[in-house]
Amino acid sequence: MTHVVDFVNVETTGLESSPVADALAGLRANEARYFRNKYDHVFAVEAAQENPAALERVTRILHEERGIAISSKPLEVSDFEVDGIRMTYVFYESGLSINVMYTLAEGGKRAVGFKLSQGMDVPDELSAFRFARQRSKLAGEIRGSYFVIKGEY
Repeated sequence: MTHVVDFVNVETTGLESSPVADALAGLRANEARYFRNKYDHVFAVEAAQENPAALERVTRILHEERGIAISSKPLEVSDFEVDGIRMTYVFYESGLSINVMYTLAEGGKRAVGFKLSQGMDVPDELSAFRFARQRSKLAGEIRGSYFVIKGEY
């Protein structure tokens, strides 16, 4: 079942099992606000098991590009196309959010982004990355990193 993310009244629906559910909900709402403001796109999520193709795509890119396997349980996914860019998000129980930005046009930007919710430690599988800090009214402090995708997916 699809759930539209409200960035005005932040709610933990679908994220209740996370030990940092409030911060993860804020992070999710922060993404929803970004897409509404930049692209006038309504950010919706669904349970990870309802969209296994999106989850598999993110898992495959992480594995093939960097040999990364995320140990945390995926809770929700969002998969959509906006302005010629395929965006796939996975929100994990640990408080981790991973997004894959894949420009459909040849030679466009393609990257994987990691965001850590406030209150969570850097997962061992991402310890090689350096994380920059960003403040958000919705999510508190967000730590983020990324890498450029080199392959074709």
